Amino acid sequence: MALTYQQTKLVRDTIPALREHGERITSIFYKNMLRGHPELHNYFNSVNQKNGRQPRALTSVILGFASNINNISELIPKFERMCNKHCSLGIKPEHYGIVGEYLLAAFGEVLGPAMTPPVLEAWTKAYWLLAKMLIGREAQLYKEFSIEGWPAWRKFKIDRVVPESEDIHSFYLVPQDRRSLPHYLPGQYVSVRIQGPDGFLQSRQYSLSDSYKAGYYRISIKRDEGARHSNSVSQSYFNPGVVSNMLFDRFPAGSAVEVSHPAGEFFLDTHNNSMVPLVLISAGVGVTPMVAIANTVVETQPERAISWIHGSRNAVPFEDHVAHLRRNNPNFHTKIFKTHLANTDLAGVTYDYDFRMDLGRVAPEDLHLDHGGTEYCLLLNKDPPLTCISNICGPEQFMLEMSDYLKAQGVQAPRLKFELFSTGDLAFKA
Repeated sequence: MALTYQQTKLVRDTIPALREHGERITSIFYKNMLRGHPELHNYFNSVNQKNGRQPRALTSVILGFASNINNISELIPKFERMCNKHCSLGIKPEHYGIVGEYLLAAFGEVLGPAMTPPVLEAWTKAYWLLAKMLIGREAQLYKEFSIEGWPAWRKFKIDRVVPESEDIHSFYLVPQDRRSLPHYLPGQYVSVRIQGPDGFLQSRQYSLSDSYKAGYYRISIKRDEGARHSNSVSQSYFNPGVVSNMLFDRFPAGSAVEVSHPAGEFFLDTHNNSMVPLVLISAGVGVTPMVAIANTVVETQPERAISWIHGSRNAVPFEDHVAHLRRNNPNFHTKIFKTHLANTDLAGVTYDYDFRMDLGRVAPEDLHLDHGGTEYCLLLNKDPPLTCISNICGPEQFMLEMSDYLKAQGVQAPRLKFELFSTGDLAFKA
């Protein structure tokens, strides 16, 4: 049932208080919910709970929902992202009841007298309006997974581990039941679940880093040292990655892991046979979905023009493979930026530019700015275009800078699509 006009107004009237107290509300929500339901630790990123990113992410979602309560359709692209992430984690309808109970209780604890019975009723209805939309879409995704005979989690074996750079390794995952794996769209991800050091299960999402193969999935993972703190004497790291580092250190070839069905709304649409130029722009570990996209296009559309612009501090991940693509495909071109050069680096061979990525230094023809059909797909919670032609992956600030440059060259916002490697959009996103 839709909210009445008065209920909508009551929800919107809480926005100033939510802006002031939102992070305190969500911190109390998580603390109380996990105390009352410790089994839910199995669904949450323990690192992002400790560093506060999870409460901040949920605060952002609540504010976004309250601000758009009169125009829910504006949130549909973001809902799609959330639903894909929830399904990759095995979130079920019953979890929404638990979240609603503790979230609304946290509202009341912090807002106090301002949380009158009419306001509570309005927010309860608003919460379930959102929850039912998400539950409905997630049911559709789960149905698609079940058609392919994939339970919430499927057992895999790590067949081999291959270094792609000093701190990025590729893990080749083979299903233990040896059944053929379902197709996925290049750019999508899987969740990998292992038991964390605290005894709870921990899941993380990793982009699939190869074109589709029926016998295995490949993910490429960066060792996560955490946030660096330096002073005049030494440096230290806070909140290092749990799952990524455990996979590096404790899961050699032959180890077992659990894997979710491929998901994600950032992808190259392989059902679209467009031959317009494809531009890939990435930095750091943002290279991983780009390898899957590049490999797929080279294999299925070898005549299609591809430009790949990548920024790296040290070694370039997949350097030998990218060089092979460049040698064997005249339509495949690269531009590499490096900020930390090694003694063996040769300009024009291992890199093109010896500074931080700057699209202004890239020739317009390498960005295909003179081609009226070129599209730039940067996924930042916006409506995806009908086709995914040019892709930008990397840290948020980097992508915003790249986006601003492209807009300044006349590329309109609807033609830009981001993939963000960030903390979750809703309570259960990792």
